[in-house]
Amino acid sequence: MIWLLACASSTPTGPLADVVGAAGLGDAGQITMSVSIESPDTGCDRYAAWWEILDPDGGLVYRRVLDHSHPDEQPFTRTGGPVPLLLDTQVWVRAWMHPTGYGGQAVFGSVSDGFDAADLQADFAEDLAEVEPLPEGCLF
Repeated sequence: MIWLLACASSTPTGPLADVVGAAGLGDAGQITMSVSIESPDTGCDRYAAWWEILDPDGGLVYRRVLDHSHPDEQPFTRTGGPVPLLLDTQVWVRAWMHPTGYGGQAVFGSVSDGFDAADLQADFAEDLAEVEPLPEGCLF
């Protein structure tokens, strides 16, 4: 069974997921990313469904699907990888909130120089909300 996600418009309304930290470890091309998210999760009706890494032009580099909500663990940190990045490659890291979509705080930077909070418009590469991998459901 495929779980269909409600795609947010370019003007999100409602709660959003914020990326509050990101870091990477490993060798070039084989980075393990650790991303911290703060989100107003309540259960499967409202939760951070994934975090993703984008190149500066909006191309999807990597997506880490989150299988369940985290209402009692805020902020929470999850790792993912291997991510095909060079240590000095600058990228965006953002999160997607079910059902409101993109629009929360993002970070920008590189593994070698670190990541800082930066403004990213909610409609930047918003079509990626329909690109695999996507959640197949929510466990709890």
